[in-house]
Amino acid sequence: MKRFDQGPWATSGVQTVRPGVHRVPLPLPNDGLHAVNVYLLEDLTDDGSLVMIDGGWAIPEARKALEEALSAIGRDLGDIRNILVTHVHRDHYAQAVELRRLMGARVHLGAGERPGLELLNRLRGGIACSLKILRQAGADEVADRVEVTYPNQYDPRDWEMPDNWLDAGTLRLGAGELQVIPTPGHTQGHVVFLDARRGLLFAGDHVLPRITPSIGFEAAEPGGRPLADYLDSLNLMARHADARLLPAHGPVADSTHTRVAELLAHHDDRLVRTLDALKDGTHDAYAVARRLAWTRREVPFADLNSLNQMLAVNETVAHLDVLVLRGDAAVAFTDGVNQYTRLR
Repeated sequence: MKRFDQGPWATSGVQTVRPGVHRVPLPLPNDGLHAVNVYLLEDLTDDGSLVMIDGGWAIPEARKALEEALSAIGRDLGDIRNILVTHVHRDHYAQAVELRRLMGARVHLGAGERPGLELLNRLRGGIACSLKILRQAGADEVADRVEVTYPNQYDPRDWEMPDNWLDAGTLRLGAGELQVIPTPGHTQGHVVFLDARRGLLFAGDHVLPRITPSIGFEAAEPGGRPLADYLDSLNLMARHADARLLPAHGPVADSTHTRVAELLAHHDDRLVRTLDALKDGTHDAYAVARRLAWTRREVPFADLNSLNQMLAVNETVAHLDVLVLRGDAAVAFTDGVNQYTRLR
C-alpha cells in the first residue's frame, strides 16, 4: 500500500542532485501523494539534448511546473528528446506521451509493461481488473463503492504505445549510458535506471525512501504473484553496488541498500501479521485485511477511504499468496472467492 508522503520534497522547484542531474517535483491531482519526481539529465547525449526520467501526470499544473523548472536551468521543452519511464502508472506515463505529441520526444518503457498496457487499452481502463481482484478477495462491498466513487476515466491518449521497449542491459544515448534493470512487483514491467559511473539509482516506485509502494495495482488478470516478484526485485538491488536513491516520491536518500533492508524487514513483519490473522480458521483476504492495521499510524481498515481499502485488500492478497508459496498457508477457490487456511 502506497502510504501518503506530503513533505517539503514535493514543493515545486529544481534540486540539482549533482552537476547535470536535476530533480523536479511535479504536482499530482490528488490529496495523497502531492507530487512525483521527474529527473532531467543534461550530459547523456552527444547533441546536448535532455533525457528525462519519468513524465508526470498530464495536467496543466504539471506542464507549467516542468516548464518553469526547465527555464531555471536555461532549457525548454524542446530540449527533451528522450523520456525514460519506469512504469506505466498514469503519474509516470501520461505526460510522457503528451510531450511526444507536442514536441516529438521519444518515449521508452520497460518491455514487461507491454501486456498490461495492451490489456488496459483492450479493456478501455484498468479498473475492471482491480474490481475482479476485490471480488475474488470477498470484498464485494469495497468493489461496489470503488466502482461508484472512482468511475473509469479512460482516455486512449494517455495510454499510447511507447517508441521503444526496453530490455535489461545497457542503454546508450550518446555520451553516457544507463543500466536498465527490470524490477517487477509494483507493476509487472517496472524498471529502474542505474547510473553506475556516478552512483545514482533512478528508482521510480520500486524503492521509496519514506513510504512503501503499492503492489500489483495495475491492469493484470488475477493470479500473478506481485509481492513475491517485488521481494525478489528488492533483493536484486543488493547485487549492485550501493547508490544514492533518486525516487519517484520523496527526497533523495544517500543509500539504496539501507532502504531496501528496511523494506524487506517491513514485509517480513507484514507476513507474520498476516499469517497470525489466519490463526483461528479459514478466511478470505477481505476478512484478513480488516484484522490488520494500516500505514505507519496503525489505522484501522474501517477508517481508510474506499481507494485505500482497495489498495489494502490488494496488498493483503499479495501477502497471503506469498504465504501460500512458502507453504505456510493453503488457498481454495470456493464460490468465486479465494479462501485461505493457515498450515503452520
